[in-house]
Amino acid sequence: MSKSRGNVVNPDDIVKAYGADSLRMYEMFMGPLKEVKPWQTKGVEGISRFLARVWRLAMVENQEGEWVLGSKITGEDTGAVTPVRKEVHKTIKKVTEDIEAMSFNTGISKMMECVNAMTSAETVCVADYVNLLHVLNPYAPHITEELYSRLREQFTTLPACQLCQQTWPTYNPEYLVENTKEIVVQVNGKLRDKMTVAADAPKEELEATALTLPRVLEFTTGKTVRKVIVVPGRLVNIVAN
Repeated sequence: MSKSRGNVVNPDDIVKAYGADSLRMYEMFMGPLKEVKPWQTKGVEGISRFLARVWRLAMVENQEGEWVLGSKITGEDTGAVTPVRKEVHKTIKKVTEDIEAMSFNTGISKMMECVNAMTSAETVCVADYVNLLHVLNPYAPHITEELYSRLREQFTTLPACQLCQQTWPTYNPEYLVENTKEIVVQVNGKLRDKMTVAADAPKEELEATALTLPRVLEFTTGKTVRKVIVVPGRLVNIVAN
């Protein structure tokens, strides 16, 4: 992008169309700061849609066309280690490390995964949602502070100060431990299925489970299973002819 090429984009126009948060965040999402990156306005649109998803996790539009707090974010916290909570703590760890390393783009990618997990969940504990807002705050301060301000209207036990004035969240290492793993199942070296099993499942269990999968049976029925190769934590390859 340069004046000589005639392709300079006025940042004021981007802010007017997508907001300052989208511009700020896209510049950090483009890649490592020291590398030359091509500008793509569609990339700003993508970030804008992501921030809209963060907004819609907590806010819904009523019949009068006003944005109000929805029912997805709840104050109830049973203390259970839900998939969303595990994802939130992974995100806190990743974003914290990436900010220190100035690898902002990978931290943003992790936040996108976290929002996907929250979107899929029926409800999200307000504590988990606020932790997401915390780590997103340095990237998109305007929308996160606005959301936090609105949350405080309903969840009055939240700290009265702004997110940027609060202590940075910390992750619980216990929440990062995966109890299950997704294992690739191959037949004669070709991917046929995947299965989710206990992370410490023994080799015999992986082999027995893989052989009963419907997709695997399609390619082994009527054939002789000559060998089953198990790579714990990664894959099962069934050799049949």
